[in-house]
Amino acid sequence: MSKQEAHSLAGRPDVGNAELTVAGAVRHSQGRYLKALKRIALYAAVVVVCVYSFFPIYWMIVSSLRAPDRLFFDTSLLAWPPDFSSYVSLLQLTSYLSSLLNSTLMATGTIIVSMILSAFIAYGATRLRFRGKTILIASMLFAYMFPPLMLAIPMAAVFRSIGLADSLWGLLIAHLAISLPLGVWLLWGFFKSMPFDLEEAAMVDGCSQFGAFFRVVLPLSAPGLITVGIFSFLLSWADYVFALILIMSDQKKTLPVALASMLGAQDLRWGEILAGSSLIALPLFVVFAFCYRYFVAGLSAGAVKG
Repeated sequence: MSKQEAHSLAGRPDVGNAELTVAGAVRHSQGRYLKALKRIALYAAVVVVCVYSFFPIYWMIVSSLRAPDRLFFDTSLLAWPPDFSSYVSLLQLTSYLSSLLNSTLMATGTIIVSMILSAFIAYGATRLRFRGKTILIASMLFAYMFPPLMLAIPMAAVFRSIGLADSLWGLLIAHLAISLPLGVWLLWGFFKSMPFDLEEAAMVDGCSQFGAFFRVVLPLSAPGLITVGIFSFLLSWADYVFALILIMSDQKKTLPVALASMLGAQDLRWGEILAGSSLIALPLFVVFAFCYRYFVAGLSAGAVKG
């Protein structure tokens, strides 16, 4: 092709538009390729984090389903056929059911009392006007700056002086001391984001302040209340330090303490320990499986600044 023909083709508008179209298609394909690579990298990172987080729990459950004589020699990822001898031995030779009842009572009481008191305290802090209420709410989280051991030892001395030593009531108070401030803080942010016009409309229709709170505010605060209940359950169900220091008798021990007492110096019953740990973790999976949507909604709503 001669130079004159090349100049004539370059000057034609249809040829220039075709080149622009090809360049645009190339950039579009490159953009799609980069987006696909980013998505693949994101999914790979999520898979790595999930495997890293859940594999120890999976290995604990699988190991609890192996025969005791194969526990340290079988490295397969599946325990088939499953062997439930560790679970049978756990229920027959230990007071697991009694400890399960104690943990259930403590978790249930902590959930109910924390949800009720947190709702009233947070509602009063957001609707009533008094000096220093922001400092008061912020100071309720002051206890979380200290290790649980530093709180449990003074509590044990106080409970001994008032007759609550080695008592499940004293343990319930200790669980409330760590769950109630967090519940108030979460619901305080939740109530701040809720407009007061809804309560005013209810009071215009004849409701009292308490009636508006009970009929309007609480139903709309269901995600926040469920979040407080989940946090209270986790703090009470997995507590070890307070139960270890405040409870001395075997018949009042909770699951974490009872399970730790099986770690003897001479006889390490790893099969029963793994079985008991799997049973402790089972309610946590059930709670998150059915309530994780409310949990996320409650956290995001409480994070909104009113």
